[in-house]
Amino acid sequence: MNRVVITGLGAITPIGIGKDEYWNSLIEGKSGVGYITRFDTEDFVTKIGAEVKGFYPEDYMDKKEAKRCDRFTQYAIAATHLALRDGEIDLSCVDRDRVGVVIGSGIGGMETLEEEHNKLIEKGPKRISPLFIPMMISNMAPGQISMKYGLKGPTMTVTTACASANHAIGESFRMIQRGICDMVITGGSEAAITPIAVAGFNAMKALSTRNEDPSRASRPFDKNRDGFVMGEGAGILVLEELNHALKRNATIYAEIIGYGATSDAYHITAPDPEGEGARKAMELALSDGNVKYDQIDYINAHGTGTYYNDKLETLAIKRLFKEHAYRLSISSTKSMTGHLLGAAGGIEAIATCLAIKEGIVPPTINYEVADEECDLDYTPNKAVKKDIRFAISNSLGFGGHNATILLKKW
Repeated sequence: MNRVVITGLGAITPIGIGKDEYWNSLIEGKSGVGYITRFDTEDFVTKIGAEVKGFYPEDYMDKKEAKRCDRFTQYAIAATHLALRDGEIDLSCVDRDRVGVVIGSGIGGMETLEEEHNKLIEKGPKRISPLFIPMMISNMAPGQISMKYGLKGPTMTVTTACASANHAIGESFRMIQRGICDMVITGGSEAAITPIAVAGFNAMKALSTRNEDPSRASRPFDKNRDGFVMGEGAGILVLEELNHALKRNATIYAEIIGYGATSDAYHITAPDPEGEGARKAMELALSDGNVKYDQIDYINAHGTGTYYNDKLETLAIKRLFKEHAYRLSISSTKSMTGHLLGAAGGIEAIATCLAIKEGIVPPTINYEVADEECDLDYTPNKAVKKDIRFAISNSLGFGGHNATILLKKW
């Protein structure tokens, strides 16, 4: 089967736009969490989120195009622009029939849905925009990207809650492995910091309510964690068949060599209490890449900051890696970015690529009180230099969806 490498990175995140600003913020331990500015949170239990700052869609598309796109699609288009520029990709020199677009999104155009529903209630059905449906549906992010760049390979959306982007990356990897595509633009995009989404996650008691200290609210694996902080943005990667990349003298960040996907088959929101689904996804990724468990140097954990996720992901790691679990470097970059839901795996795959390339493990910030049930090395508070040969990135979603990707140093 074909070998697959990563040759372009585009990031729109709460801690920076572009891979360099994003990466520098990660290794500096910068928090992107603050008070929500998009709407009045007076009546909300949670008043904090990790919003993207300084984003202007007209920097990446014309104003007319931007008005026809929900925010999550704007983020996806912008991150794609950055990834293609980063990879120095001249699309006029590639076979666009063999370039695919696979983007994950857990929720899609939530902002558009809320705005149009408010119109319906306040002004009646005749005031609904004819663009409502095309702006809201989740597949419009890859659809708009394919139209913008004339890409005619497989174009689709993956929706598996918080595992969406990792599944998108994994399925894109398979397309290139099997010779269906030479290149795939993949990752995830989400823009769900909206009233109904925040209220909904509050109703589930999933969000942190540490409103008095936003920058310290996202604290994965810390004993005093009280829920995740919602983030937004997009992480887009260019995956490319190795020889295709070498022929154009591309910069290669890392090689993707394995992918594992499983289901807990247990509960609509709670993880498997034995961590079996997450353990199996990691095991399958390692087997797919023909890598032994004691060869893994770093795990970018799902690490949401919720009680059960962090406890059971830790359990899954210990059950798979055994004594090597205590030699692993682990971090949750969600401590800085918040949880981007369906886009989380996209920006976290970028972080994993750069950790491998730069030889630096980003930290888990806000780690203050050790939890006896979370007793591994989570790289507390400060980045650490380390030669990373093999790394995995985990994404675990509501509904029991688990996805792990395995990367190798180039």
